[in-house]
Amino acid sequence: MFPEVWKLDDRKKMIAAMASFGTIGLFVRAIPLPSAGIALLRAVIAVAALVLWRLARRTRVLPAVAGGQLPLLLLSGAAMGFNWIFLFEAYRYTSVSVATLCYSFAPAAVAAVSPLLFRERPALVQVLCFVASTVGLVLIVGSGAAVGAGDLHGILLALAAAGLYAAVILLNKFIRGVQGIDRTLMQFASASAVLLPYVLLTGGLAGGPMTAAGLLCLLAVGLYHSGFCYCLYFSALPRLSGQETAILSYLDPLVAVTLSALVLREHMTPLQMLGGALVLGFTLLGELKGSAPAVSQPE
Repeated sequence: MFPEVWKLDDRKKMIAAMASFGTIGLFVRAIPLPSAGIALLRAVIAVAALVLWRLARRTRVLPAVAGGQLPLLLLSGAAMGFNWIFLFEAYRYTSVSVATLCYSFAPAAVAAVSPLLFRERPALVQVLCFVASTVGLVLIVGSGAAVGAGDLHGILLALAAAGLYAAVILLNKFIRGVQGIDRTLMQFASASAVLLPYVLLTGGLAGGPMTAAGLLCLLAVGLYHSGFCYCLYFSALPRLSGQETAILSYLDPLVAVTLSALVLREHMTPLQMLGGALVLGFTLLGELKGSAPAVSQPE
């Protein structure tokens, strides 16, 4: 699978992966299916791609997982799947940039909850960063409310996605002995299993007529963003420091915001731009000042 790409150094792999994740909103916008259907097909296509990748490497198709880890993997996979639904739906109601910035609040939410769950004592700078990030989020939401009800609806969906994303991060802290691609494959398979009955019960595949462009975008989301880029991400992750990963992960929202303005011609109010800068800047600072920056899965 693109042999020359695997020869890149780990920083370049991470840069390529995170920059690619920042483009997913553009592709989702072009797929004429409901968000639940896109989420399900993304998971199914990604599972197929990862299975083929493991077969090509002559490794075990499904990794061995201790019985006690399966419920956590299933729960985290379910949270991941519904996180995608809310995020993809947010793209339909508000701009990609606003949805992405609200979604980027997830690490700050994790930092706020971690002291309660893990008995961690937060440093003063982390508390201040959380407060500043929250102020930024209020600026985004408050300005969005002034724009219109549809935009506010999208913001609330993005915040719901951020909450589920935070749940995935926290659940992954409890999963032991399942690393990298193994964990991703199991979680994608779990997401597929949970989303399938939901989609069947809600008619989630009953969308508009599928165009050639829509089909190509769907395959890109499943094969490229979820299959290839996840492999790229996890091949680089073990050899990068937590701080390097935290810094490079912010390419995702920066690329998303840039493409939202340049390609989709979506604009943010000055207050939303200020709020976005506060969310991204102080969330990053909080991760860098933490004792062990949280390394979570990408979108």
